[in-house]
Amino acid sequence: MNLLIKESAEIIKESKFTIAFTGAGISVESGVPPFRGEHGLWNKYNPEVLDLGYYLNNEEECWIHIREIFYDFFAYAKPNKAHEVLARMELEGLLNSVITQNIDNLHFDAGNKTVHEFHGNSKKLKCLKCAKIYDASEYDLKNIPPRCKSDNQILKPDFIFFGEGIPHDAYSNSFADAEKADVCIIIGSTGEVVPASYVPRTAKQNGATIIEINPEESLFTEQVTDIHLQGKAGEILALLEKELF
Repeated sequence: MNLLIKESAEIIKESKFTIAFTGAGISVESGVPPFRGEHGLWNKYNPEVLDLGYYLNNEEECWIHIREIFYDFFAYAKPNKAHEVLARMELEGLLNSVITQNIDNLHFDAGNKTVHEFHGNSKKLKCLKCAKIYDASEYDLKNIPPRCKSDNQILKPDFIFFGEGIPHDAYSNSFADAEKADVCIIIGSTGEVVPASYVPRTAKQNGATIIEINPEESLFTEQVTDIHLQGKAGEILALLEKELF
């Protein structure tokens, strides 16, 4: 493992453009539960509460579960070592952007500036009528549903529900960065969710070296990964940090 860490650090140092692609695994160490898998939220909650069609017809009912899932579970999550190392890498010029499937805002909280949020952000609320965006902290979510201050419409969390498209800017910026990346660091993503999982594949097709940080093999491992650093995100990135700085 030490040799792989050293090799990965050298590849990153030599890279002119490096991206990180992050999934639920990086935030599990911050106490944010994953959606899929043995301990995933979808084993406890019905995914239809995040189906756009169902939501639009059952907003108040859905908000009961949305609050529990996203604002009770996520409210106290803080960046962990993995987030902190990525922020330092960007600050030191070793990382150009983070492309994340996560909606927990932890990359921004850690200090990253260039973050393409592929699935949106739970810390923002949006009015589907007037398109006004609010910070969720403006609302006491003990009292639900939150309503737009302009037109009294029920606000929707500004992340992607089933049946919604990927935000245009996040989509275009993510793939633009993937196309010019020399290195793509996959962290905590299984590769099961599309179209997000096409981002590392696009990087690979354009000649990038793929470094994967995951405790187990993923759909990426045999298909695109060049170096698999097997372990928890925080532990591996802490080792990588020692070699980078």
